[in-house]
Amino acid sequence: MNFIAESAFVDSTSSVGHFSVIEDHVKIGPNVQIGNRVTIHEGTEIGEGTVVFDGAVIGKAPKAGKTSTVKAQSDLKPLTIGKDCTIGANAVLYSGSSIGDSTLIADLASVRENVTIGDLVIVGRGVTVENFVTIGTKTKIQSNSYITAYSTLEEQVFIAPCVTTTNDNYMGRTEERFDKIKGAIVKKGARVGGASIILPGITIEEETFVAAGALVTKDTEPKTVIKGLPAKVLRPVEERELLK
Repeated sequence: MNFIAESAFVDSTSSVGHFSVIEDHVKIGPNVQIGNRVTIHEGTEIGEGTVVFDGAVIGKAPKAGKTSTVKAQSDLKPLTIGKDCTIGANAVLYSGSSIGDSTLIADLASVRENVTIGDLVIVGRGVTVENFVTIGTKTKIQSNSYITAYSTLEEQVFIAPCVTTTNDNYMGRTEERFDKIKGAIVKKGARVGGASIILPGITIEEETFVAAGALVTKDTEPKTVIKGLPAKVLRPVEERELLK
């Protein structure tokens, strides 16, 4: 048995599984498939052809801890999900964010509020995308990576599994940190290898290749391969590997 609010709109061509909840003013477009035990919170909009798998929580309102750096907002717009997206089982997507067309948010992924995700993006299994993040078109973020708040990933970026981005050099100490919290900027076509760590405020330039396990402590140069602890320039990226 489902609960569908009277003010919600579910297109007649769409389907809703068992034990799902659809709250007030939700809009579900044509040919959408909603799985079992899905919760869709107030005002959420889901575009044509999107599939939401079992147990997903869509449009959740944030609630910050008392000591959290980022305070919860009460004026967030509803979550919007574009056409032909896939939302995996037990994924959690917050209000105040937007997801472009043909994007995959895989099982157990979390996308916080004030996040903008472009078209044709892949957010892998167990990935965490914190608040105030922008992710460009055709970017891929593989399983169990952590994209910290105030980060930007431009178009066609590749983030390998278990990459960690950071945004606070003071690690929660002193009032000075509040004005200096800043995530990474990863520019178009850059590739970041598995289990790499990017320190706060670092810019990964266009077409940089970060080798697996690197610790990136300073801004990179475009079209270079970097590796090591800390990461240093190894060589230029080969011409055949550059985006056309």
